[in-house]
Amino acid sequence: MAAEQMAGTGEDPGRAAPPATAPPLTPPGPEPAAAPPARPLDAIDRDILRILQTDGRASIRSVAERVHVSRANAYARINRLVEDGVIRGFGARVDHERAGQGASAYITLKIVQNSWRTVREQLQALPGATHIALVSGDFDVLLLVHTPDNRALRELVLTRIQSIPEVLSTRTLLVFEETDLGPRPDRPAELA
Repeated sequence: MAAEQMAGTGEDPGRAAPPATAPPLTPPGPEPAAAPPARPLDAIDRDILRILQTDGRASIRSVAERVHVSRANAYARINRLVEDGVIRGFGARVDHERAGQGASAYITLKIVQNSWRTVREQLQALPGATHIALVSGDFDVLLLVHTPDNRALRELVLTRIQSIPEVLSTRTLLVFEETDLGPRPDRPAELA
C-alpha cells in the first residue's frame, strides 16, 4: 500500500518487529523472518523522516518541496523507508487525559524465563496498553498503560496482569505528569 494512502487511513504497515530478546527469555523454536539489511540513510532520507515525525499527515507534494526532490522521488523514498521497516507506521500523538484516559502508569514485571512471547501476546491484548518493552535489569518487562481512572488501573493490574501465570511480580509507577518529546518544528530530532 502506498505511503500516502497509509498516512491518510491511519493504517499501521508492518507493525514494529518485536524487540531482540535476551537468550534466557527466548524459547527455542523457529526464528522470525529476517528483516532486510539496514540501508544507510542519506540526508534526504533523514529530512523526510524529520518531516513525517513532525507531521505524519504531510502530503507527498509537501515533503517533496521541502526536501527539494520530485514527487516521484519523495514517493519512492517514503515507500522504501516503509518497506525497509525504518518507518513502522503513521499515527497520531494523543493527549490521553483529554481522551478520557486520566490515569497513566508504567508497570514493571518479572516473568518466568522463556515466556516473553506468551506474555507479550497477553499484554498486547490489554485495554490501554500503549508500549511494551523487554528490558534488562531488576525486572524483565516495562509496560505503559493509560486507563480512565485509578480504579480501572487497579483492576487492570490486580485482575488482568497479575492473573497471567507467567507473571511473577509487578510494580506500578504512577505517572503524575508527562511531556511528549517527539520531534517538533522548533526542535528537530537528530537522526543517525
